[in-house]
Formats: sequence, C-alpha cells, structure tokens
Amino acid sequence: MSVRTPFTITRLAMAVALSALPLTAFGQQGQASNPDAERRQAAPGIEVIRITGNQQGHSYIETGTVNLISRAQIEAVQPLSTEDVLRRIPGINIKGEEETSIVANFGLRGLSASESKSLLLEDGVPVAPGLFIGNDRYFNPRIQRVDTVEVLKGSASLRYGPSTIGGVVNYITKTPDDGVKLSGRVGSFNMREVNVEAGGRSTSGEAYAGVVASYAESDGFMDKGYEMSDVMFKAGTAIGNNQLLGVKFSYYQNDANISYRGLLLDDYRAGERYNPAPDDWYLQDRVAADLNHEWIINDSATLKTLVYWSDVSRDYWRYNTNTTASNAAGRWVYTDALTGNNRSFERVGAETRLSLSHELGGMMANTEVGFRVMSEESNDTRIRATRQQDRTGVNDRHRIDSADSVAAYVQTRIEFSDQLAVTPGLRVEDYEQKQLILTQNNATAKTSNTEYLPGVGITYEVTESAQIYGGVYRAFSPASNGVALDGLTDQNLDGERSTNYEAGIRGSEGPLSYEVAAFIMDFSNQVVTGNSDPNLSQSNAGKTEHRGMEFALAYDFGAGFSVDSNATWVPTSKFTTGAFDGNRLPYAPEFMANVSLNYSTDRLQAALSAHHRGEQYGDPSNQRDLPTGAGGGIWGGLLPSYTVLDLTAQYRVQDDFSVFGAVKNLTDKDYIAGLRQGIYAGPERSVEVGFRYGF
Repeated sequence: MSVRTPFTITRLAMAVALSALPLTAFGQQGQASNPDAERRQAAPGIEVIRITGNQQGHSYIETGTVNLISRAQIEAVQPLSTEDVLRRIPGINIKGEEETSIVANFGLRGLSASESKSLLLEDGVPVAPGLFIGNDRYFNPRIQRVDTVEVLKGSASLRYGPSTIGGVVNYITKTPDDGVKLSGRVGSFNMREVNVEAGGRSTSGEAYAGVVASYAESDGFMDKGYEMSDVMFKAGTAIGNNQLLGVKFSYYQNDANISYRGLLLDDYRAGERYNPAPDDWYLQDRVAADLNHEWIINDSATLKTLVYWSDVSRDYWRYNTNTTASNAAGRWVYTDALTGNNRSFERVGAETRLSLSHELGGMMANTEVGFRVMSEESNDTRIRATRQQDRTGVNDRHRIDSADSVAAYVQTRIEFSDQLAVTPGLRVEDYEQKQLILTQNNATAKTSNTEYLPGVGITYEVTESAQIYGGVYRAFSPASNGVALDGLTDQNLDGERSTNYEAGIRGSEGPLSYEVAAFIMDFSNQVVTGNSDPNLSQSNAGKTEHRGMEFALAYDFGAGFSVDSNATWVPTSKFTTGAFDGNRLPYAPEFMANVSLNYSTDRLQAALSAHHRGEQYGDPSNQRDLPTGAGGGIWGGLLPSYTVLDLTAQYRVQDDFSVFGAVKNLTDKDYIAGLRQGIYAGPERSVEVGFRYGF
C-alpha cells in the first residue's frame, strides 16, 4: 500500500478570463497562431503536436483529420471533465462511469471505448500510467488545468506513439499570465469548486512563472463522492536570442468513492440511484515534472528536446460480495473481507525532434527527425484485509512490471506545387517487457518486439475554399505485460497492428464551414476483452474491420445566431475471424451526433446542445439481454440509444468579471452509460452556477 500524505491547498482556483467569442464547431479544424511569432513567447513548451496551418488561408500541413478545441469553446461547454469536451468531437465515443471521468474511457472511430487504442498526452507528454506495461486508464488530466484540446486522426498521428491506432489526444495546459484570475462554481450533488491562476512576466516578456491550482469536492451523482486537489507550476525563460527553456511541475490527488460495482438490473429499472459500493474507495496521487528546451539553430533548423518524469499511485480498496445473498436481495451484499489492489507507476523519458526546411529535387521540403527513449515500471500489490483492519493486511500478490522502449521516426513534407504536398514517413518502435513476481520466489519472464510503421499523407488545395486530404499508415498498440507474459510465459503476442486509410475534404465559404472524412481501419490481431469484467484475460482475437465517416458543419446566420453540428457513422466495426467472427465490437455505436444552437452578443453567450449516442453492445459476444443477477460471467448486453440536452449560458458583467450557469441533462433523461459489474446509470439532471474574476 502506498503512503498517502495529506495535501491542502487554498480553495481558490485558477480561472479563465471570459472570452466573448462565439462557440465554433467542434468538428472543424481550428486556426493556429503564427509559429514564428510564438517563438518569442518565453518557453512555450515542446510543441509535440501543434496545428501550424491556417484555416482561412488554407495553408494546411496536417494530412489527417484535426480538431482544435480552444479555451473559449471549453469555457462555453462548462465541462466537469475532459470527456465532457471529447464527446462533442466527431469520431469519439465516451463510456461514462462517473461525471468527472477520473479514469479515461473513450474510443475513436469504432474502437471500443473501454479499450484504449489512442495515445493520450498532456503538453506532448504521455500521461497514461503504463503505455507498454498496461493499466493506461488510471490517470486522466483534470479539465481545470486544460487550455486547449488537440485531436489528431489519420496519417498525421504517425509522428507519435505507441497506441495511435485511433489517433492522438493532446491536452495543452494553461500558462499563467500577469495577474490573478479566480473562478468558482457550485452545483447539484453538493458540488463545490474553486480555482486560481496567478503569474507574472518579466518586463521584457522573455521570462514568466506562475501557478494554476484547483480544488473540488462533491457528494457525487449516486453518492459517488470525491475530493480533488490539483496544482501545476510553470516557468520559462529565453536564453540569449535563440533558445527557450521551460519547466512544469504538477501534483494531483483525488479520493473518490467509486467502484467497479454497478446497479443490478431490477434496482436500475425501479429507478434506484444509490451508490452500489458505498465503502469502496479509489485513492489516487500523481506527481510529475517536465523540462523542455527549444534551440532555434538558424532560419531553417530547430531542435526541441523534452525530458519528463511522473509517479502515479492508485490504491483501490474494494469489499468482497456474497453472491447468493446479493441475488436474493437484488443488490450487492458485502462481506467483511477487504481487498486493496494497490499499484504505483513510474515513468522517465526523453524525446528530441529536429525540424529542417530545405530543398529536395528543386522542391521545397520540411523534414522532421525524432528520437525517444522511455522506461516504465509498476509496483503491483494486493492487500488482503478485513473491515476491522483499516486497510492493513497480508500482501499475497507482489509483481513488478517494467518496459524499456526506443522509438525513432523521420517524416518529410514535399511541396510538389502550391496546391499539392505529399508527406511520407517511417516510425520504428522497439520495446522489451519484463515481469518479476516477488511472491513466487522472484520468478521472472521477458519478451520483446520491434514494429515498423510506414505511412504517407497528401494534401491538395482544390480551391481557396476547399482542400482534399488523405493518407495511409500503419499503427500499433502493444499487448500489456500482464497479457504478453501471462503465467510468466512469453505468449508470443505481437502488438495490435492496424493499417489505416483516410480521405477527406474540408473548407469554408463565407458563413459556412465544413469537413467530411471517410476512414478504414483493418486490424490483423486486435486484443479485446470488452472490459466488462476486469478479471478477464486477453488474447489476440484475430482480424477486425472498422469503416465509417465523420461529418461536421457550422453556419453563422448573423445577428448572433449560429449552429454547430457533427455526426459519426460507423456501419462496420466487427470481428472477421476467431470466436466472435461477425460480431460488433463492444462500446462502438453505429451512429453518434452533436448539434448546438448558439446565441452570442457582446456580453451574453448561450447554447442549447444535444448529444446523441446510438445503441451499442457491452461485450464482444453481443449478448442482448442485460444480466439480472450478481453471478459471474460477462457483464454485457445491448445498451439502448439516448439523447441528452444541455443548456449553458455565460454573461460578461464587466471586462474582468463574468458569471455563468448550466443545466446538464435538461430533460432528465434516464440512460445506461456503461456496464462493469452491474449498470452505470448516466447522471441525472444537474444545475451549476459560477463566476470568473481577474485582477
């Protein structure tokens, strides 16, 4: 069991100065600032993912679908979690477990929302606790520290890895500026949140330092309460005329009264909404530090280097159940036996990227060469205790999982003309996984793999108002240590490999902006459990196919009125070999859609938004009936479709003071968000109000 230290921060928190800009379509590619101008901003961080195209000028360079969600858009949504933002982006499905998304549960383009096949970053740094050793859901960044969200799908994600089959999500954190900004909100379920952002810059503007801090607590929907503290310090300085140095340190703690247990069917249908595991606790800490350096060698060459470290601990205390008594009662009946599945994860890594502008065969070209080295280790213990022992007992499982990896890539964008650019690239990932079981006389096992991942992307400017883009690339996701070395035996499991294809068109004309993309993902050996039962083993399940389209449309009617919309259609997401041949993947709905009707003036912003998710299966066997009892087996079934409405508004009282409010799930829609050991009900109607103030 890890040692937890109390941490108290001032219940003041960082705020976001209210922007009067209208909400633009989450489905559209965002604009970016001039990168040359950004260079003089002190230590902007390693821009591992950065949209350098300009939508209106059609100077696109990304060869895949790109979504850039700005700070103003995030504020307009008034989210409680990062996944409140992600579910509004085309192609992304959320499997909700509780309203603040303490763990990550999202899938892209027909991939299961309970099986991570996409890379999650914060400021370009991997944040999932174990990319190669597993358990990558155990940390999800807090929305209070996020300034911008970037989502890359298609061949643009070749530059990153591993686990980029669905794409890449990068959360860019806030950088404190001069002054202090405060915000706070209260809401249903006794939710209270307060934030502070405080910082300062040197007179020249070439050095800065500041802190972003948040505190939130709530009784939670269904009494799944939590108490969260999050502190982030950032500083940077220019070194001479051509170098930038930045540092970020963060600390996060969350004590949450959540569990794998869900409601049993009869209670759910009867409208019961209580915490099915009132004494189970999920206790999490994370400490992390990043150091980044940018060296502008000359007008044609830039070298960026990033070094990062993180330590995550997750203590999960769960009481055992009496199956017979639970079935008789129609709800979980607990014993006094207590199990602590307690794990800690440490990662250290370094990445460097050299960008070169040059000529190639008489054509303009931009080449990027990258190299990454990373080491991960987890300490997995299982404490057997009782209710009377207060989380102390015998450790009957003690396992150390580790992985060392090296990656290199090269990518060149060649401009054949003012209209046509082609971007070929190659990425290589080499990794070795090890397992040590201390409770089995220090028995060990190891395995290794090397993956070669080629790709090519194309952009073509059809007119000043339209661009065609597309590409094909290879992606992979490694089997975790617990799967690859199951039974201390090398299972000879290759990484999940997928060949991905994408073609699309995007552009704008006057008040209209749009994007349409078609995609195909062919897996050669996908690993799937459905994740309904956390104890299910995994294996290479054979081939799967994913085919679909994404649509986005935004229109400004004038007089302050606008509409944003997007839709995702995935008619094919199925197994094509193995025991589940012909079945649809779990948590992969065929249809999803978002529509937002917006009104904006100088001072007022308001939006009525609708989110629709089609029906989906809860497990690979595609059983349709939900489980009725507390017995073992797969927690699957067909989850019905639903539509949820949200009403949000914010009003700028004066330049430095704003108020805002929201009604989430306006019609109080009753729906099933997901399954685990029972049913996770979607949050009922809730109301939130808050303020932002800067000085």
